[in-house]
Order: sequence, then C-alpha cells, then structure tokens
Amino acid sequence: MKEGKSVKLNHPQQHQNGHLSPSTFAKIFNPEASWDKDQLGDVLHWIRQLLGLVCGFLWGSIPLVGGIWFILFLVMSSGLIYGYYALILKVDEEEFGGHGALLQEGLFASITLFLLSWTLLYSLAHF
Repeated sequence: MKEGKSVKLNHPQQHQNGHLSPSTFAKIFNPEASWDKDQLGDVLHWIRQLLGLVCGFLWGSIPLVGGIWFILFLVMSSGLIYGYYALILKVDEEEFGGHGALLQEGLFASITLFLLSWTLLYSLAHF
C-alpha cells in the first residue's frame, strides 16, 4: 500500500504543483503514447478552455447573438474533443470511464468561460 502512494507522488509526468511536465506536451499528438486518466483529463480540459475563450472572443467581436450560437459552440467543443481522443490519440474510451466521462471533462468550466468572454466582449465592443 505504501509503495502505491510513493509511486503516485513521484509520477514522472507531473510536477509537484500539479502542472503537466514538458514530456506530456511531447505526446499530445502521439497515438502510440500511453495516457493515465488524470493526464488525458487535464489535456481535454485545457483544450476546451482554449476553445471556449477563442469562440467567446470571436462570437463577441463579430457580433453574434442567440441560442443557436451557444448550441454551435457546444457541438464544436464536443466534436473537437471526441475527434481528438478517438481519432488522433486512438485511446480506448472504456479505460477512461467511457465517452460520457471524456466528453464531460472541462465542459462546464468551458461553457462559463465561453459565455463570460462572449458577453464581455460583445458588451464592450458593441454598446
């Protein structure tokens, strides 16, 4: 039992503060790389956050309004995440809790970031 804890604490892919190490970034597009659940979850989470910020700024600057654009963001975000883990990384989703768990990783935080950036930029630029 103690050996398992010491192995987890000295995991070579993470620093002590929880940030990903540079070797994690080296395997982002490598379908042969092995992933643990936390690493893949972190990568999917940050991809969603980046997409939420970019789409929010884009939607707010164009200016787009309406629920259809929110739904489009959800479809794009989920499609990108699915395509990344299923087509690029080719991971077995059952090892990571299934499609639902992988597609939900970072979803609510990215929705918040998307809505905040969209509303803020739209309000500042067009009023």
